[in-house]
Amino acid sequence: MKPLVLFKVGGTFPDLAARLGDFEDWFARGLGLCPPELGILDITRGGALPDPARIRGAVITGSHAMVTERSDWSEALAEWLRSAVPAGLPVLGVCYGHQLLAQALGGAVDYLPGVPEVGTVPVRLTPAGRADALLGGLSQVFAAHATHAQSVRCLPPGAVHLAENDVEPHHAFRVGERAWGVQFHPEFDREVMLAYVDYRMARCENPQRDWPSIRAAVTDTPEPAGLLKRFLAIADTAP
Repeated sequence: MKPLVLFKVGGTFPDLAARLGDFEDWFARGLGLCPPELGILDITRGGALPDPARIRGAVITGSHAMVTERSDWSEALAEWLRSAVPAGLPVLGVCYGHQLLAQALGGAVDYLPGVPEVGTVPVRLTPAGRADALLGGLSQVFAAHATHAQSVRCLPPGAVHLAENDVEPHHAFRVGERAWGVQFHPEFDREVMLAYVDYRMARCENPQRDWPSIRAAVTDTPEPAGLLKRFLAIADTAP
């Protein structure tokens, strides 16, 4: 069977990685895959990108980098997406991956106009989201983990708007039939989300925010967590 490729475009905090693993570990657990079924490619180190015809799908992780920095590795992956998505390859971009997918296909990314969105937040499906092959099984309003300073400010031409909330207007979108971007983190569990909140709270980021209340609201998010295996099922049945 062709592998599913996980493009690792960053890593978590070293102390958190030592305790709970890194991005690739969280995605592998959520997908229920391990090598060789899951190919992990750290795109930040450069190297050749895979032939889309030789893989069954691609997932792009989050990153502490910013899409607007337009790093060489990021621009190379954006160019790859511009050929892989029209070819019908199943793609799931998460957080940074979501933003990169949008920018690569003609959308716009910039900083959120307010403070970063951090914590367990409510996300609403649009009517199109309720009918979507990937997101359609979720509740109309569901809880999801989020931590991001940048946002998809304008969707790519022809994209279908799938989810939103009062802070982030584009929490999910789809391009074509099999390429999705989600701003929230289906790979995060409660412990990981708490660690991100604690990191920011300890450093007094955005001191006007009520960090203890944000921390108290962190909860399990089983609905978005199930999207990873649902995406895998879509990839497995794609022509």
